[in-house]
Amino acid sequence: MKSFSTLLCLTLCICLFSNCVNSSSQKTPVITEGDSLKVGKNTIEPAGLPVTGADQVSAYLDYLKGKKIGILVNQTSIIGKTPIVDSLVSLGVNIVMIFGPEHGFRGTASNGDKVSDSVDPKTGIPAISLYGKQKKPTKEQMAGIDLMVFDIQDVGARFYTYINTLGHVMEACAETNKEMLILDRPNPNGFLVDGPILEDHLRSGIGMYKIPIAHGLTIAEFAQMINGEGWLPNKMRCELKIIKVANYNHKTPYTLPVMPSPNLNTQQSVMLYPHICMFEGTIVSQGRGTYMPFTVLGAPLLKGKYDFVFTPKSIKGMSEAPLHMDQDCYGIDLRKYDISKLEKSEKLNLNWIMDMYKAYPDKAKFFDMSQSKQMGSFDKLVGTENFKKQIIAGASEDEIRKSWEPGLGQYKDMRKKYLIYP
Repeated sequence: MKSFSTLLCLTLCICLFSNCVNSSSQKTPVITEGDSLKVGKNTIEPAGLPVTGADQVSAYLDYLKGKKIGILVNQTSIIGKTPIVDSLVSLGVNIVMIFGPEHGFRGTASNGDKVSDSVDPKTGIPAISLYGKQKKPTKEQMAGIDLMVFDIQDVGARFYTYINTLGHVMEACAETNKEMLILDRPNPNGFLVDGPILEDHLRSGIGMYKIPIAHGLTIAEFAQMINGEGWLPNKMRCELKIIKVANYNHKTPYTLPVMPSPNLNTQQSVMLYPHICMFEGTIVSQGRGTYMPFTVLGAPLLKGKYDFVFTPKSIKGMSEAPLHMDQDCYGIDLRKYDISKLEKSEKLNLNWIMDMYKAYPDKAKFFDMSQSKQMGSFDKLVGTENFKKQIIAGASEDEIRKSWEPGLGQYKDMRKKYLIYP
C-alpha cells in the first residue's frame, strides 16, 4: 500500500489540475484510510462496524501537522473514547481555536441557552461559542487559522441545529478562502428521508434549508449539498476535504457512543427525535424535565384518555423550566417502542400527533404557543402551515403525505447527487 503522504500528494495534485473542489459538476474529494488505526490505547478495527472519520487518524494527521488549526467540536467529538481535542494536542497538532455549537463545547448547556466564550481549562485553548450573538467565526478569528476541522455528531433532522452551524462555518471559510476538513460520522437516522419541504417564509433558527424534516444525509453529504445547491450567500463555495466513514451505508445501524445533546440522552430518544420534536409546537410535553426526554408524550388535560403518567421537574443542565413543570402529564410511553417499525416503514410516524390532537379536550389550545414560553412555532418546526391545518381538519395520513409532493420527491432526486454512501 502507498504511504498516506503519497496518496495525499496525489489527491491534492489531481484537485489542482482538475478543479475538482470548485467545479459544481463534481463531488468533493474524499480521503479514506482502511487500516487498523491506533491512538494511544484506543484501537479501532474497521472490519464490520462503522469507523468514523475521526477514528481514522492516520488518514489526516499528517495533513493537520504544521498548520494552525481551528476545530468545531462538542462532546461527541471523540477518537476512541478520548475527546478529539485532547487526542490531537497530544499528537502534536497545533489547535489554536476551539468553536462550539448549541449546548457548548463540552455539551453541558441546556437547549436554547446562550453559551459564553471561554478558555478550555484542560488545554488552555480559547473556546468560542457559535450559539448566541455570534453564529460564525469572525474574519479576525479565521485569519488566525490555516484550516478548519469539523467533527460533530448529527442526528438527521432539519430542526437539529448543528447543520445550521455547519452552514455558518462553511460561509466563514468561503469568505476567507480557508479549507474545511470534515471528519464524517454516521447518521443514525440515515434511512429516513421524509416530511414536508421547508417553505421560504418559515425559515428560522430551527430551519434554514429547503429540506424535509428528516434529510437522510451525513454531515459531509450535507456540506456537499450546501455547496452544490448554492446555499451559501452569493453562491460562494467552501473548499472541502472529507474523511468518510468506513463500513457504512445509510441503512447501517449505528449506536451513538456519546449522546449528542442533554435531552437526547438515550439511543431510543435519538431514533424517535425526528418523529417527536414536532410536539415542541404543541401543548404536549415531550418529556423535557424528566430523564426520559423524547421517549414519552403527555399533558395534564389528557387524564382519563391515557393511563401512563409522568411529572416534569426542573433538571439543571437538561431543562430548568419545562412545560407543565410539577404537573402530572398523561400520555404514551415510547421507551420500549420497536424502532425497527420506523426503519422498515422509512416514514415519519404521524399517528402519534394526529391521535393526541383527537384526544385533547381543548383543541383550540393544542397548537397555541401563547400558553407557554416552552412552546415553539409548530409551523416553523414542521416547515409548512398546511400540516397544522390538515390535522385540525381531520385529513387522513395519505392526504397529508400527498400534499408533501412534488417537493419531497424532488428533494430525494437532488439528494442522490451528494451521496457519499449507498
